[in-house]
Amino acid sequence: MQQVQQRELSERMSWARAIIFGVGFFFIAAILIGQLPGYINLIMTASTLQGMEQGTLGLALVCLGGFAVIQCIVLLFDPKPVVPPAIFTFLGVILALGGLAICIWATATGCTPQNQACNQYFPLSTTSWNPMLGGNVLWFEPGAVDFLAVGLVVLGVGLAWVFYSILAMQEQRNPDRRDLGTTPGIRWMIIASIMLLIIFMVAYNYVSDQGLAVALFPQHPFFGQKLVDLGASIILGAAVFLAFGALALRLHYLMRPVRKRTMSGLYAFGALGLAQLGAIFLILWIVTYPLIDWMQSWTFIGLGSYLTACSKASNIPASCSFSQEAGYIVNAIVTTNFFILLMAAVYFWRTHRNFIIIGSIVTTAAIAAATLVLHTASSMWLVALVLCGGMLVLAGIWTTVARREFAVVGERNLGCLGQWLVVGTCLLVYLASFAFFSLAQWPPETEPNIPFIPGAAIPAPTPPGQAPSIPASDAIIMFIALGIIAGIQFFFLARNRYKI
Repeated sequence: MQQVQQRELSERMSWARAIIFGVGFFFIAAILIGQLPGYINLIMTASTLQGMEQGTLGLALVCLGGFAVIQCIVLLFDPKPVVPPAIFTFLGVILALGGLAICIWATATGCTPQNQACNQYFPLSTTSWNPMLGGNVLWFEPGAVDFLAVGLVVLGVGLAWVFYSILAMQEQRNPDRRDLGTTPGIRWMIIASIMLLIIFMVAYNYVSDQGLAVALFPQHPFFGQKLVDLGASIILGAAVFLAFGALALRLHYLMRPVRKRTMSGLYAFGALGLAQLGAIFLILWIVTYPLIDWMQSWTFIGLGSYLTACSKASNIPASCSFSQEAGYIVNAIVTTNFFILLMAAVYFWRTHRNFIIIGSIVTTAAIAAATLVLHTASSMWLVALVLCGGMLVLAGIWTTVARREFAVVGERNLGCLGQWLVVGTCLLVYLASFAFFSLAQWPPETEPNIPFIPGAAIPAPTPPGQAPSIPASDAIIMFIALGIIAGIQFFFLARNRYKI
């Protein structure tokens, strides 16, 4: 009888913890079966294949970079280092410096007011090397390679290797393998990251980066734009770095006591998940243009014209892209596969709980990295940094409740007041998150949901012949107001220790 009662108690957790889990899984579900398939559909059916080539390469880099980080963790902590940690420290420093050099070279050299992209993209429209099928370099069109995305992934992998190798060295000197929980260092990194993000969003709401560049350097607005973006990137980069550090350290503590049960699952997630997806996206990046040319020759029941669309019959495949019907098919395949994986996670939660928790956390981190890597254009860069930092903060907070998610931390039954707190908190968190992601006004990728145009005090300059844009602060005001109210409600929900 005691064993039955103990089993029932072990299935309980507090409502505050349940909300944190619900927010995390809702975010993953919304991205994997909503936004990501829609993004793939968009880049497939665009008028040119440049966006698809950049997108598939960016997704491949993120997936393969994530696998490289997981491989480092497995080699250093399974359950003892297979290779000396100093090797990863040395290689990580080289990769970090190399990635930083690539980022600086891509964004700071070759810059002119006429070429504001600098050396970020390759090949250029003037580049020609063994062109075929209408491409500039082989069959690749201008802008097929984003060097800033490459540098960011290399930089991130290098920093992660250095971070985990230092942790492995510390463990060799200290035999403690306990889960230290959310330490003060982790809390302060999360708090500092949140404060930097909020300070930037408030400042960005009042001062547009383009308007500030013109105000500071009226004779050299392009130079001012680069300088202002550099300063903002340093601030937001620090926020992303702190959020990533908090997540990586919390994940390390989370896995430390149960490595024998989690390392195999982590490696399987990296090898069978990230590595395979990375290979698929890399192959798509390489063969997209020849594939379009080949599909044009499909005459069986008109599949060629059904799956592809060309604007000029005399310029095939250079003027071709995938049709809307092909986009719908791929969209359905991607959405269905991710939906099956999410339902499988729910089904196998009891038997493979550790694998699902670790996989969910790594997936959230990969989504955050993909958001940044896929939006490196100057018009998207600052907001992409904000979104990436916010996602990493979510993943870091999520891991704080992931170790003992079924511990009995509640003492009171959920009454009428508690029910209103649960419903209200969930609704407020959803609306605040909706406002947060509305900062990304990236047509046609994102729909204009809640208006946001920066520059309430110093707006962006108006291009000649166009009507001036009217700044809109709705998204920022809604995010801050609802976020504060949700925090107050969540405080009372956690304080009353309501249990499920």
